[in-house]
Amino acid sequence: MKKPKTETCLTILTVVVIFAAWFLATGSGNVSKLFIPAPADVWKSFLDVLSDGYKGHTLLDHLGTSMQRLVIAYLLCVVTAVPIGLLSGYNSKVRALLEPIIEFYRPLPPLAYYTILVLWLGIDEESKLALLYLAGFAPIYIACVAGVVRIREDYINGALTLGANKRQIFFYVIFPAALTDVFTGLRTALGVEYTTLVAAEMVAATAGVGWMVLDASNYLRSDVVFMGVIIMGITGIILDKLIQLIEKHIIHWKGRN
Repeated sequence: MKKPKTETCLTILTVVVIFAAWFLATGSGNVSKLFIPAPADVWKSFLDVLSDGYKGHTLLDHLGTSMQRLVIAYLLCVVTAVPIGLLSGYNSKVRALLEPIIEFYRPLPPLAYYTILVLWLGIDEESKLALLYLAGFAPIYIACVAGVVRIREDYINGALTLGANKRQIFFYVIFPAALTDVFTGLRTALGVEYTTLVAAEMVAATAGVGWMVLDASNYLRSDVVFMGVIIMGITGIILDKLIQLIEKHIIHWKGRN
């Protein structure tokens, strides 16, 4: 659904107010640049890192490394959590087997079990991908289960009355009806994985936007920290919009009466 003109104006106004407050706070001289760097300093850091790099890697290297970790783990979540979640919602016995595991680790902070993953998988990429995968698996799984469980019983009964078998019911009734919840889980999982990215790059990493932000904070480079956070925010918005675009294409009937 196209965003109304008024809502678009309000969105633009919010961004303008935030930047205006940023300019005023730093321009007055009452706020230390250590805590809030000026927009000009952040822009200069962006240009410097873009041209000269940071700790031996260009900005594109850092961004590419982080995106590679994020995308690989996310795609693994999609191809595993979606079918497993749909199956769990459709079959209460499968759900009973998996829910204790999911509900146990889901509330845990990522760093709480990251040390275990490092012990099992080492300090290289495998443990980082495993951490991001586990962070993204639970939201997708839960959304898929909820999407199947909430389907009205009369939809299934109507299909049975027309002679549909279980396979046809799953693919032509349950799966389409659960797609809205599935995409909600996909968007949630992307956000959770992105917030876990810094934790995943804390151990034995030498590149990545999350690592760059963490390393810069150790040297009180708040301008680089702000720049990295803004880049992560913008790329996160772009990825989320991409998922929304795919959702709009697949669930073309969404929002129609």
